[in-house]
Amino acid sequence: MSLPFRLSRGVLNTISPPIPEAYAWAEKYDFSHGPLLDMAQGVPDRPPQQILRDGLAIASASPDSFGYCPPPGELSLREAMVQEMRKVYGENIDVTSDDMALTSGCNLAFVATIMALADAGDEVILPVPWYFNLQMTLNMLNITTIPLQTRPEDGFVPSPSECEVLITPKTKAIALVTPNNPTGATYSPEIIAAFSRLAQEHKIALILDETYRDFITTSLPPHFLFSNSTPSWRSHLIHLFSFSKSYAVPGHRLGLVAASPLFLQSALLTVLDSLQICAPRPIQLALAPILPSLRLGIIDTAKDLASRRELFERHLPPGWRVGSIGGYFAFVGHPFRGKGAKEVCRRLAEEMGVVLLPADFFTPVKDGEGEDEERWIRFSVANCDERRILEVCQRLGKCAALFGWESDA
Repeated sequence: MSLPFRLSRGVLNTISPPIPEAYAWAEKYDFSHGPLLDMAQGVPDRPPQQILRDGLAIASASPDSFGYCPPPGELSLREAMVQEMRKVYGENIDVTSDDMALTSGCNLAFVATIMALADAGDEVILPVPWYFNLQMTLNMLNITTIPLQTRPEDGFVPSPSECEVLITPKTKAIALVTPNNPTGATYSPEIIAAFSRLAQEHKIALILDETYRDFITTSLPPHFLFSNSTPSWRSHLIHLFSFSKSYAVPGHRLGLVAASPLFLQSALLTVLDSLQICAPRPIQLALAPILPSLRLGIIDTAKDLASRRELFERHLPPGWRVGSIGGYFAFVGHPFRGKGAKEVCRRLAEEMGVVLLPADFFTPVKDGEGEDEERWIRFSVANCDERRILEVCQRLGKCAALFGWESDA
C-alpha cells in the first residue's frame, strides 16, 4: 500500500532510527545462554533518587503544573542550574539564568539550535563516529553534514587542525559531544579550548553537547569556557545539556541550552515556540528546589560507572580491544577477521542474547571501508550492573567457538 501524497525528501533521504534494528535481532534469541543482556541503548539503569520521585509526584498534582511556563522555562530551575554549573565548572564562571532556555529533551535542544543557526545548503561539521540523531537532524533539514574523521590511535578524539581544513564559507557550526556518544571519548579542556578558538576565529558557532558531563571523575572541570574571558563565551558557544542521564528522568524530556541571550531571544525561542511552546512543567517544578541535594547522588553514580568501566575493561576476553571509554559508553574493536561489526552484533544478539550497536550505526555510508574500520562496536556500560557486565564478557569469550570464526586473540 502506498500513500497518495508525497513525503518530505529530507525524511526519505534520512536513515531510520537504527536502535530498533538491534532489538529486532534480539527478538530471535532463544535464551539458551541465559537472560538477554542489553548493552545497546544508553539508559539509566536505576530510578531517580527518592527525593526527586516524591517531588515529582507532588509537582504533577499541583494546579501550578498544568499551565504554560515562561518560554525560556521556569526561572527557579534556571537559577538553580546556575548554581549547579558553578559546582561543575568553577565558582568564577560567568553564567546567568538569562543565558538559559529549557527544552523538551536535549535532542530537541539540538534541533532548535540548528534551525536557529542554519539554512538548507549550509554546512555543520560533526566528528565521526557521530551520534546518529545529530546527523539525522541535519539531513532532514537539508543541511550538509561535513564528517571530521577520528581515529583509534588518537582515542577517537577529533583534531582541531584537521577540522579547520573543513571550514568553508558555508560552515555554520562545529558540533561536539563530550564525553562522546558513541565512543565514550572525553575531550580534554585543552582540546575543547582549541575548538573554541577555532570557532571564534572563523565566526561560527561551537555547539557543545555535554549530556554525559556529570560522569567525568577527574578533579578538573570539563572545560574553562564559561570563565570570564575575552571575548566572552557568548560570542560563539552554544552549550547543550540533558537532565535525562544525570537525574535519571529520560521519560520526562528535559534539556537545556546555554547561549547568548541575544541568540536565545532573537532566534532560539522563536523556534521553540513553534516546536514545544514550553518544556514539560512538572519536572521543572520538582527539580528546582532540590537540585543541590541531588549532587551527592550524581557523584555516587559517576563513581559507580567508573567502577563498571574498569571492570568491563579488565574482563574483556583476549582480542577484544578498547579504543576509548568514558561516560556511558565504550567503543570496542572485535577480534574476528573478515567480519563486519554489524554481522558480529547481529549474531551476538540472535544467538547469545547480547545486544550491542555496531559502528555502522554511527558512521556515514562509505565504499571501500577498511577491515579494521568495520570492527568497532559500542557497548553501553551504564545499562548493566557488575554481574551482567561479567556475564557479557563471558559470552564474548565463548562466541568465537560457537560461531566458528577465526580470531586475532
